[in-house]
Amino acid sequence: MRPDLSRVPGVLGEIARKRASEVAPYPLPEPPSVPSFKEALLRPGLSLIAEVKKQSPSAGVIREVDPVEAALAYARGGARAVSVLTEPHRFGGSLLDLKRVREAVDLPLLRKDFVVDPFMLEEARAFGASAALLIVALLGELTGAYLEEARRLGLEALVEVHTERELEIALEAGAEILGINNRDLATLQINLETAPRLGRLAREWGFGGVLVAESGYARREELKALEGLFDAVLVGTSLMRSPNLEEALRQLVG
Repeated sequence: MRPDLSRVPGVLGEIARKRASEVAPYPLPEPPSVPSFKEALLRPGLSLIAEVKKQSPSAGVIREVDPVEAALAYARGGARAVSVLTEPHRFGGSLLDLKRVREAVDLPLLRKDFVVDPFMLEEARAFGASAALLIVALLGELTGAYLEEARRLGLEALVEVHTERELEIALEAGAEILGINNRDLATLQINLETAPRLGRLAREWGFGGVLVAESGYARREELKALEGLFDAVLVGTSLMRSPNLEEALRQLVG
């Protein structure tokens, strides 16, 4: 049950094909009990998902950081959940980062990676994630099947879209947590109007689940456009560039 990655353009396609070539099932540890990602994001106000990200294709090397120290700073600063990059080549992450953060904080964790094989969902659950990222631009019509497999494993899913067509697929698949990415993953360009536009459309089309805005947010005033429409925002690069992670997060959430 793998998507056809030959059709995926740009940087997204390159990363996904590399990840697919590396999947080789092996015995996994017993999954730990984890808090609910969805419930954390539904608390009053705009919930912040703070991301542990050492580097990225768009920004290059951002910061050399101990993921545990970063996650603890985020927890002190008021993050409702932590996103942990586990892609090693372009983002400098690992499953060990996820495991160590799980052992250090009691917040829900999102495994942020390019899921292109069901075994990656098993890994996410075994290493302590509450949720995994499912990118519709990668999975296409298989999004529903991956969502079903995540639920079978007791794993929540942040289903990510960037276009109207991807939004349609996510809603048809039964997504309960919908991430709208301002970044075009093929070109890496950001447009902060994407999330509000598609968020309003999702609500018009009857989506009653959790809405998450992703990518490009650096200042508190930029979050104003999300209030009353979105439940949460995911912030990575701008936080990781700040000398004091805890203080940067406090300033963002107010």
